[in-house]
Amino acid sequence: MFTLAQLSGFVAVAEELHFTRAAERLRMTQPPLSRQMQLLEEGLGVRLLDRTNRSVRLTPAGRAFLTEARRILRQAERAALAARQVSTGEAGSIAIGFTATSAHAPLGDLLAVARRTVPEAEVVLRELVTRDQLEALAEGTLDLGMVRPALLGPGLRSRPAIREGLLAAVPGGHPLALRAGPLEVADLDGQEFLMYSPVEGRYFHELLISVFRAARVAPVFTQYLSHVHSILALVNTGWGVAVVPESAEQMRFDGIVFRPLTLPDPRPVELDLVWREANDNPVLGTLLRHL
Repeated sequence: MFTLAQLSGFVAVAEELHFTRAAERLRMTQPPLSRQMQLLEEGLGVRLLDRTNRSVRLTPAGRAFLTEARRILRQAERAALAARQVSTGEAGSIAIGFTATSAHAPLGDLLAVARRTVPEAEVVLRELVTRDQLEALAEGTLDLGMVRPALLGPGLRSRPAIREGLLAAVPGGHPLALRAGPLEVADLDGQEFLMYSPVEGRYFHELLISVFRAARVAPVFTQYLSHVHSILALVNTGWGVAVVPESAEQMRFDGIVFRPLTLPDPRPVELDLVWREANDNPVLGTLLRHL
């Protein structure tokens, strides 16, 4: 019916109302521009311009067509810009998974980088435990995961994000809460303890089991839970004590006292970034380059 070049030519003529000035604006000569307008009118089957040797005027049909021609050209420009931004990773979307505790400082740092480097991209956030993130990454429904170290399936790559220490979370009225300074692992021996699930909370479960075995202490596990915030909610009610990563201290509970826990490795908790190597999402590539 018509081309974008014909629309651009028509808009220039309609705004200049002069073929020579319109041709100069488009950096072309007048005869090709005149031919474009003829082809445009023939294709539409209507007269858009009244032309004489001295003047050019828009017909009523031309005035109506001018509004739509401008809209189509603006939409074409937006489409071209969107395609360029997506191809370079400046726009598009990215799905990011995170664990409960990484929703604090680590996730905030990552989002700050995303806002700076891919401000036009849509960021979709999903809170998932490590196991579910790895499944979503393998299925292609997640672009980037913030997970605890785990055995990665084929095609997945990772890099370390942060390391942090552990804190003892103690109910406010508990004897351990009244002590000043760090606690020893031995202080947890025989204490009613809120433990991580060996399935959904596997990373922290295995980490704490190794810590307790090395120190030869045996807390009394009263509940097994999947999420740090669920564990802290029960500590807050006085149900028992727990051990959580340092970043969990940012979850404010009035009834909990946090105490540093003395360990041979002061920063045993790891968080990794994981993605599928075959993922060709340009936004992911741009974000990884700037992290």
